[in-house]
Amino acid sequence: EEEEDDDEDEDKNSSDDEGSSSGSSSSSSDLGYRSPIIVIMGHVDTGKTKLLDKIRRTNVQEGEAGGITQQIGATFFPNIALVEQTKKVDPDFDIEVPGIMIIDTPGHESFNNLRARGSSLCDMAILVIDIMHGLEPQTVESLEMLKKRRCPFIIALNKIDVCYQWNSEGYTGVRQALERQEQFVRDEFQQRLGSVMLQLNERGLNVALYWENEDPRACVSIVPTSALTGEGVPDLLFNLLNLTQTLMSDKLEVQEELQCTVIEVKNIEGLGTTIDVVLVNGTLREGDQIVLAGMNGPIVTTIRALLTPKPMKEMRVKGDYVHHQKISMSMGVKICAPGLEEAVAGTELLVVGPEDDIEELKEEVDEGFESILSEFEKQPEGVYVKASTLGSLEALLSFLKDMKIPVFDVGIGEVFKKDVKKAAIMKEKRKPEYAVILCFDVKVNNEAKTQAAHDDVQIMTADIIYHLFDKFTAYMQKVQESKKTETRQEAVFPVILQIDKQCVFHKSDPLVVGCKVVGGQLRPGTPICVPEKDNLAIGHVGGIEKDHKPIQVARRGDMVCVKIEQNTAQSHILYGRHFDHHNQLYSQISRQSIDTLKEHFKDEMHASDWELIIAMKKVFQIQ
Repeated sequence: EEEEDDDEDEDKNSSDDEGSSSGSSSSSSDLGYRSPIIVIMGHVDTGKTKLLDKIRRTNVQEGEAGGITQQIGATFFPNIALVEQTKKVDPDFDIEVPGIMIIDTPGHESFNNLRARGSSLCDMAILVIDIMHGLEPQTVESLEMLKKRRCPFIIALNKIDVCYQWNSEGYTGVRQALERQEQFVRDEFQQRLGSVMLQLNERGLNVALYWENEDPRACVSIVPTSALTGEGVPDLLFNLLNLTQTLMSDKLEVQEELQCTVIEVKNIEGLGTTIDVVLVNGTLREGDQIVLAGMNGPIVTTIRALLTPKPMKEMRVKGDYVHHQKISMSMGVKICAPGLEEAVAGTELLVVGPEDDIEELKEEVDEGFESILSEFEKQPEGVYVKASTLGSLEALLSFLKDMKIPVFDVGIGEVFKKDVKKAAIMKEKRKPEYAVILCFDVKVNNEAKTQAAHDDVQIMTADIIYHLFDKFTAYMQKVQESKKTETRQEAVFPVILQIDKQCVFHKSDPLVVGCKVVGGQLRPGTPICVPEKDNLAIGHVGGIEKDHKPIQVARRGDMVCVKIEQNTAQSHILYGRHFDHHNQLYSQISRQSIDTLKEHFKDEMHASDWELIIAMKKVFQIQ
């Protein structure tokens, strides 16, 4: 029974929604306002998504990888839904805009670019600060970004319910909530508020509780909230509406000119590749010809369908959609059109008008996209990266750059057989360790898996960026270790030994002598020669003892006893006849052994060892 009710509701909603979207375009000239676009920012775990859920009374967070918002989602709150909340704060308040649209920006450090994108879209931001933790690295980062973009914002001081013995009542105005508390609870709140305000003042920011704020233009309002109980949520909505309506009414006037940004490119089963866009101004119609940036040049295509989620749901959550003939209010819209596979998130979308020259529009969209990819340089040798969206690709690339992992090529979307073949090129380049595909949040099709097993290409997948990094680091360590094992024979570490004439224990094969390590490092297996006697090879190190205990490495200054084993060709060489304590012993290095050290044993070499190599190259006349 319930399901049937739901269906009826949803039908009502969808007809409402279409009515409102077509209605708003005719009435937009009278009303004259579009919905303000709001963005939520703040440190990971301050409760951004929970706060949004509380406003939405739904629960998106549970479906998120690692609790981090990884797709840009947009939620539209129609003004009917807002009225009941704002009247708790000011019963006489008039809402003049059709609603509020909130974009939920991803929360982790590496989503910097996504966030930069999010904040350029918005009219106003909510900066969420945890009252218990104050300013955290990302809070500061978000603050700097808001200042840089001159984006007005208010602060949601979240988690007030964590104050000791807080007495909560859902969805009440925060001033009533505070009046309800015992004196000691209010004191704790004041003290914590004071310390956060001080931190903000130190960053050059004037702040005040919103009801004490005389001049919102010069001073940032603080709204205490609880994402858990919903206290302060009415105040938050009231402030967003009040400030956007009073401070930026001109910016909110409906413009004819299209302003539309692609925020996500997604493959949706049953719809093919779609794009999620935020329409700020202007109108989109089914059948419009559109131009947008693509991975391999601009895309020109025609809108097949305009879809919006059912009201009060969020765009990230899969579900049924409402179809529209045209849309002309600020809204998150999903566009279905052929040929969107290569579309790039974070770029502008343009509609071709009757007067427009398509070539000019193509150039315009291309410029925006170039700026994003120009920050990334392809390396001749490196890993192959695939991500679900340009947003996540950008985030992943900037992360790999910080981690000094070279990238050979990139792609967006599912991993196919051709991607595996591309990654396998590294084997021909003699860099098999880079025959790796790092996949962030994408599917790998079965043919690709089979091909990868056949070509010995590693495919690593994860839906959280740092898990991908951990997998890759672990893999590289294993590769490094196995390489060392393979090339251990070829690696000759530099060493110079001085024989102590008091400690010559055996003068013929095996030679056993006490000596001092003058420079470098001595290891078992090292071939030893006497440069002064025409580089006479006397054998290789069979064992090293220090204080009568066998050791694997002797370093400069160590006094050790060394056993030098000889092969048949060397067995006639004797201490005292062919060389003695006046001659220093060197490890016999070669061009190849130096290259092996450079390639695989850098981590075992000290700066002084490299200096010794340079000196020894002259002795052995190595180029």
